[in-house]
Amino acid sequence: MRIQQPNFLIFFRVMGAYCLLNNFRPTTDFLLLHLRMRKTFNILSNSLRLTFQELMVNKLRTTLSLIGISFGIFCIIGVLATVNSLEMNVQNQIKSLGTNTVYIDKWDYNGGPDYPWWKFVNRPVPKFEELAFVKERSRLAANISFQIDSRITVQFDSYALQGVTMSGFTEEENEIQPITLAFGRFFSGNEFSSGSPVAILGFENAESLFGNAAYAIGKVIKLNDKNATIIGVIKKMGSGFINFQNYDQSVMVPYRFARQIVNESNSSPKILVKGKENVSSAALADELEGIMRSIRKLSPTESDNFTLNQISSFSDKVGTLFASINLGGWAIGLLSLVVGAFGIANIMFVTVKERTSIIGLKKAIGAKKRSILLEFLLEAAIICVLGGIMGLLLVYVLTLILTNIFSFPVYISSGILLLAISICIFIGIIAGIIPAISAARLDPVVAIRSK
Repeated sequence: MRIQQPNFLIFFRVMGAYCLLNNFRPTTDFLLLHLRMRKTFNILSNSLRLTFQELMVNKLRTTLSLIGISFGIFCIIGVLATVNSLEMNVQNQIKSLGTNTVYIDKWDYNGGPDYPWWKFVNRPVPKFEELAFVKERSRLAANISFQIDSRITVQFDSYALQGVTMSGFTEEENEIQPITLAFGRFFSGNEFSSGSPVAILGFENAESLFGNAAYAIGKVIKLNDKNATIIGVIKKMGSGFINFQNYDQSVMVPYRFARQIVNESNSSPKILVKGKENVSSAALADELEGIMRSIRKLSPTESDNFTLNQISSFSDKVGTLFASINLGGWAIGLLSLVVGAFGIANIMFVTVKERTSIIGLKKAIGAKKRSILLEFLLEAAIICVLGGIMGLLLVYVLTLILTNIFSFPVYISSGILLLAISICIFIGIIAGIIPAISAARLDPVVAIRSK
């Protein structure tokens, strides 16, 4: 039976073969490497010890100098953390409208102060009959749904909720805008096709009517003057900054039942089209434009009497908006960091002045310029990192406060944390480079005689 050799023996044999092939001298080279590592470690440990001694001796001076760095990091990281968390929340809300999705509507969703509403108001609304034509002719669409939205009254016994948004849609809606349920089930195919009087209630509406959302399942409510049985309750989503759909305060029904409750033409009808995988929204919109012009028999000289609203364009605009906000945070933070850098440079110049004789002694016994340079650069970087940690602690407190105020979590991501440490080290090196160079260039004899 063959005995397997221990892993460490295999390792040493491989290393020995490597040394022989490369004319490597293990004893001498490993010894030199060990001495270099030990020397570097001694420099680092001495720099740390001297740095903290300096901080303890001159507490007021150090604290005042660290305030600039702390405030700069607080401004930059605070803005980045808040804006990134807000952007993530908004982008998630946009994704809930359907990824790679185009809304065919009479209205343009871009809005703005110069919104030409008169251009769209006389356009025809999308019709349910057009859905079949789009399905038949589109080669890039994966799912297509028809949806209407209207404000209604929801009533249970003597309790009534006014102005509730009711959404009625067809079978493929859940493939385009997936809905997560807290209780109950989604509509079945038969309920869609027959227009069964069933409903899915938003979480807040269920709590308002029944106290406990779980109790809503199986209850019969009135939607305007039509009875409907609740078969599901949507998972609590929380309020958002985009008001396309507030699921918590909504009620959903099959399309064929919805048109029995409200007038379809006055209920913002729209066609939702989700593209296939690897099909861009732009390509899908181009295809749909040709299809809709054909369906509505528009001549080449006539302009479109419909709008293709691409969800991806909203996401791009949100990213641009938040990038501008981030630039503002960077501008404020950089001004504070510049002030803090001058404070750190001041500390380092004073430190070099106080340690001039010690520097001369070190150089007299063989310390090289690069060792002195590294020592003071490291010390400046450590001071900046300490200031950065103070700023991050303030940002952490800020995230706790904002999380309680907003309806979404505000957090410091690992990327932002790494950015903060990198900024601190960079500012420390920049602030300490001139004092460190002046220390490294000191004449040992003159330095030892100085007081």
